[in-house]
Amino acid sequence: MNKLVKPKKFLGQHFLTDLSVAQRIADTVDACPDLPVLEVGPGMGVMTQFLRTKPRPLKVVELDFESVEYLRRTWPDMEDNIIEDDFLKMHLENTFGGEPFVLTGNYPYNISSQIFFKMLDYKEFIPCCTGMIQKEVAERLAAKPGTKAFGILSVLVQLWYDVEYLFTVPPTVFNPPPKVQSAVVCMKRNSRTSLPCDYSLMKRIVKQAFQQRRKMLRGSLRGIIPADHPLGTMRPEQLSVEQFIALTNEVAGQTAQG
Repeated sequence: MNKLVKPKKFLGQHFLTDLSVAQRIADTVDACPDLPVLEVGPGMGVMTQFLRTKPRPLKVVELDFESVEYLRRTWPDMEDNIIEDDFLKMHLENTFGGEPFVLTGNYPYNISSQIFFKMLDYKEFIPCCTGMIQKEVAERLAAKPGTKAFGILSVLVQLWYDVEYLFTVPPTVFNPPPKVQSAVVCMKRNSRTSLPCDYSLMKRIVKQAFQQRRKMLRGSLRGIIPADHPLGTMRPEQLSVEQFIALTNEVAGQTAQG
């Protein structure tokens, strides 16, 4: 009998205990068939057991040494595919020999936003990302312009991915139960292959606008856009991704002229 792993608070671990939910999450990778799968934070392998049945390469990355030992004892045949590392520090381009892959997992809630910013850094290798996160982050990822949840993460992820909010998961199916609701999402690369604007400038504009999201843009972007700008009386969540792109190009053009 394998000794069970105790969830560690400092790693943000909440182990999923409901097998039917685990299977539903594992099956989200079928949205991108045929690609290898990288699972982040498998813990005691509640999702891994279902991912293993799929006819495609599978690797898991886990930082917790106790979980790694558990996985090695449970599935000795996976020895070469269990990566003991911090996902946020990994170089992902060689994970599957330069091939694209699906990213999935019951992501540690304390680093979920960082995981998706890393996904953006490796978007050419990750055409599809699925998994479970806290409901609030899932709502931000999938939010439409004009809603309260629309923010920095929404804009930067939706530049490159179509986001679908799949289903909500209650705290009762975890050990220990988190204090928040959880949700499962699926993100697939959209048709955009290049960005028609300066990405670093766009990130700066988006972040500055949303850091003072209650202000009109003429206030939060003072010094970047003129006070009488047509979008000046709007708040950042009212702008679409395309409008942020257009605004970035406009600012870049003014800077070049100046």
